[in-house]
Amino acid sequence: MESHLFNLNIERAVLSSIIFDPNLYEDVAAVLEPKDFYHPFHQEIFKAMEELEREGEPIDEEFLKEKLQKKGKFDEDKFLEILAANPISNTAAYVKEIKEKAIKRELIHLTTEIKKVTIEEDLPVSDVIDEIQSKLFKIITESSSGDFKHSSEAIKDTLNHILKMKEKGNSILTGLDTGFHELNIKTAGFNPGDLIIIAARPSMGKTAFSLNIAQSVLDNNKGVAIFSLEMPAEQLLLRMLSAKASIPLQRLRVGSLNDLEWSEVSRVSDYLASRPLFIDDEGLINVHQLRAKLRKLKSTHPEVELAIIDYLQLMSGSGKKDRHLEISEISRSLKLLARELQIPIIALSQLNRSLESRVDKRPMLSDLRESGAIEQDADVILFVYRDDVYKLKELKEKQKEAQKQGKKPENIDFQEKKVEEAEIIIGKQRNGPTGVVRLYFHKDYVKFTEEATEINRQYQAKETSFQPDDSVSVSNI
Repeated sequence: MESHLFNLNIERAVLSSIIFDPNLYEDVAAVLEPKDFYHPFHQEIFKAMEELEREGEPIDEEFLKEKLQKKGKFDEDKFLEILAANPISNTAAYVKEIKEKAIKRELIHLTTEIKKVTIEEDLPVSDVIDEIQSKLFKIITESSSGDFKHSSEAIKDTLNHILKMKEKGNSILTGLDTGFHELNIKTAGFNPGDLIIIAARPSMGKTAFSLNIAQSVLDNNKGVAIFSLEMPAEQLLLRMLSAKASIPLQRLRVGSLNDLEWSEVSRVSDYLASRPLFIDDEGLINVHQLRAKLRKLKSTHPEVELAIIDYLQLMSGSGKKDRHLEISEISRSLKLLARELQIPIIALSQLNRSLESRVDKRPMLSDLRESGAIEQDADVILFVYRDDVYKLKELKEKQKEAQKQGKKPENIDFQEKKVEEAEIIIGKQRNGPTGVVRLYFHKDYVKFTEEATEINRQYQAKETSFQPDDSVSVSNI
């Protein structure tokens, strides 16, 4: 291998310095791993140091020699070369040099692997790209290292943040406006670097809720990227049109609209088309592909300040692992990506069915599928809950059971509502309180609002101000 990719003298000097002053080991081990050393014997001696440190034994000449002899890895000549090297007082520069050369060797090795999987192995292009991105990401994450901030530097950054918030003139928000005043008060908005989990059982409205938040971000002239793994872009946009234009979704789906509604759809369509909204509805996507796509989008469209993934359990990791480990990899990767791009990432998540057997079906953190990793990595976890969904389900089950038994269905005082009360339960918040935000879900418009009559009032206002226009037609949309 080319000589500029390793320096044995530097490796010997660092190892000699540790033997001379074992207190240096922890500082070196914070940056280097055994594989970062080029020479095989140097790798073995650093492994032996690691084992002695873990066992609470001295890292000195005699103990190292004994440890290596027991493993059959001792080389007298190479050991004497290390002992003969001059110890150095400032190892930081030498350690950095070893690390950088190790990374370069890994990159060279990666190029060889790229050639192998591209030419020699008969693999689909998507699998090749996925494997390359996975290996490159591993090199990047392993090579990144930070040091402590002195309190003077940290307090300066903190004061600058406070001043920046003061200049905004907003006593509530530090992050993106969610569109819901009470939620903003409790969370201070969704902040850069945050991983936000929105979780619910099916049909509770988690997609609708995330799209309502996306609409608020777009309304504030900021960009949104949506990865839709469950439904095509057209269905997402139908939902956004329905919520924004206050037109029932079912009417939009079948195109049964009057002149007022056609005019409103035309206006809202033009509005959404002018917003920085980006939708990926490929469906089959793994965490490495998502990371690559979002990095590229953010580099070309820096105005993108929010990413939404619908939903977490439909994503795949790097494979070859059980599902719990895969979900752990995905959630950790999303958290790291949010911090890297300095944007909040919202990931929707399904809940376990276990809550269905409880009397109180309000979700808890333990109801998250593969909850350990998600709960650990998330900064904020929101549960969407509508009690009327379960009341209606219970009523239908009782009526169905009565019909089976040939009995008259019970006269239960419950009717399906067009506007249902909803709870956004803050199950976890790393930097704020937990609690409940009460909203209303308008089923016809798949929209959450803070007032039960809000959409009706908006619609009536439009009808009052509308002037028929013969030019409005399907062709204008």
